[in-house]
Amino acid sequence: MFADRAKIFIKSGKGGDGHVSFRREKYVPDGGPDGGDGGNGGSIIFEVDEGLNTLTDYRHIRKYVAESGEEGKKRNCHGKNGEDLILKVPKGTVIKDTNTGKVIADMSGDNLRTVVLRGGRGGKGNQNYATPTMQAPKYAQPGQPAVELEVTLELKVIADVGLVGYPNVGKSTFLSRVSNARPKIANYHFTTLQPNLGVVDLDGAKGFVIADIPGLIEGAAEGLGLGHEFLRHIERTKVMIHIVDAAGTEGRDPVEDIKTINNELLSYDENILNKPFVIAANKIDVMPDGCDEVLDRLRKEFENDKTKVFPISAVSGQGIKELLYYVNNLLEDLPREDTVFEAEFDPMENYEAPTEGYTVLYDAKADEYVIEGPKIEKMLGYTNLESEKGFIFFQKFMKDEGILDKLVELGCEEGDIVRLYGNSFEYYNN
Repeated sequence: MFADRAKIFIKSGKGGDGHVSFRREKYVPDGGPDGGDGGNGGSIIFEVDEGLNTLTDYRHIRKYVAESGEEGKKRNCHGKNGEDLILKVPKGTVIKDTNTGKVIADMSGDNLRTVVLRGGRGGKGNQNYATPTMQAPKYAQPGQPAVELEVTLELKVIADVGLVGYPNVGKSTFLSRVSNARPKIANYHFTTLQPNLGVVDLDGAKGFVIADIPGLIEGAAEGLGLGHEFLRHIERTKVMIHIVDAAGTEGRDPVEDIKTINNELLSYDENILNKPFVIAANKIDVMPDGCDEVLDRLRKEFENDKTKVFPISAVSGQGIKELLYYVNNLLEDLPREDTVFEAEFDPMENYEAPTEGYTVLYDAKADEYVIEGPKIEKMLGYTNLESEKGFIFFQKFMKDEGILDKLVELGCEEGDIVRLYGNSFEYYNN
C-alpha cells in the first residue's frame, strides 16, 4: 500500500541539569565549587533519503523521542550530550503542525535536512556562579525542558506535469507509452491507487517528469473516493494534462467530465486552474470516422490562451508526439525550480531560555533560612527593599516563583529569619 500521509508524535531531548558539588581534596579544607554543566538534549532532525518514496515506516511507528542530556558531574565534568534523532523521509515530504495545519518545513528543493525540534540546552553547574561575595554557591541551573509536538507528514509528488481525469480514461496507458513508467493497467475502475511517476525523454529537448494522479470522482475535494489522498500531489506540478475519453466508451460526456473535474480542482485549491492545461482527447482510434463533433465541442468550450486540445490515441500513439513537444515548450517558458511551500510555523519560536537556578535551604548552624541564586541576586539588584512598594513587589515575586511555598515546606514559621545576600528579614505569613 502506497503511504503518502502519516501522523506522528515527536519530542526533543531535555537538557541535563547543572550539578552542585565542591572539591574535596587532601590539604584543601575549603574546596571551591566544581559542579559541571549538564549535557544538551538531542534534537529531532528530518532528512531527505533519495531511496525512499513512501511514508510507510511512519504508519507503523508513531512516537519518536530524542535522547536527553546527562546531568553535570563533580570535578567540573560536563554531562554527556543526548543523541540527535534523525528521521528519514522521501523528497517532497511536507511537515505540518497537526493542530493548526501550518507548514513547519518542506523537504524539497535544496532543503534536504532541517531541525524541527532543538534539544534543550544543558544547565550550568554551580562552578559558574562563584563570586567574591558568594564563593560556595549551592545552586545550579536546570536544563531546558524537552519540546513535544504532533506533526502530520504529507508526501506531495514532485513532477513537472500531472495527469488528471476520470478513472479508466487511459491515463496509465498514456504514461506507459510516453515514459519509462510501468503502471498497472486493466479495464476496471480505480486501477491506479497511487501516483506513478515517469520520465519523458524527447529528441532535441530536455524532457520532463510526469505523474499519473489517481482517478478523480465528483466530491473528491470533500474527501469522497480517495479525495485528498491524491489531490495533494498535483500542487507541485507546473502543467496539467487532462485526459478525457473522447469516444465516450464509458457512456459519459467528455465536456461534462472536464467541468466536473475542474470543479473538484477549484474546490481543493483555486490556484490549480491558473496552471497551463492541455486537454488530451483520448481514444480517437475507436471513434467513428469523420466524427469531429466532440473535438469541436471541446475546443469551443475550453480552448484559450492557457488551454489547448489535442486529439490522441494512447494505444496507437497518434497525436502524442505533438502533445509532448507542446508541453515541453510550455515548461521551457516556466521556472524549472521545484515548488517549495513556505514555512508558516516555528515550533521553537516561543521556547523559553533556561531559567536561572536558585536554592532555598535551612542553615542549621546559623538557625536561618537562606535563599540564593542568580535570579534572586538579579531581582535584588533593581528592587529597593527600603521602600514599602519595593518590598511588596519583591514579596510578590517570591510568591509567584514558589519560594514562599518552599520555605513553608522546610518548616519556616512566623518570626524565623530569612537571609538573602546580606539582607535578613523575619518571616511572617500574610
